[in-house]
Amino acid sequence: MESWNLPKLCDQQIALARASTSGRAAHTIHGGHEHALRQTVIALAAGNGLDEHESPEEATLHVLAGRVRLGAGDEFWIGVQGDFLIIPPARHSVHAVVDAAILLTVAVKTSR
Repeated sequence: MESWNLPKLCDQQIALARASTSGRAAHTIHGGHEHALRQTVIALAAGNGLDEHESPEEATLHVLAGRVRLGAGDEFWIGVQGDFLIIPPARHSVHAVVDAAILLTVAVKTSR
């Protein structure tokens, strides 16, 4: 069985995001071709994010640290540590209001 210390991983990824020219860092903790889920810790330095992109079939975002803004069209939601957001099935973006780490869970199609 694999296990992860998420607070420690968040700290590591936030440090990497701060040092990165893109202002972000990511580490997949579960997933791959043989899994139906992919779970990735994404860290965003304050003011950085993921620009608008297509939505996967099903996805959720759990804010592990900091504060993020999830936007889709004219709507947006602010998520703080502990919040769990369901990503809408539409083009969307995610930006860090302050240094943040999120756990993105995406349902992926398997080749079983």
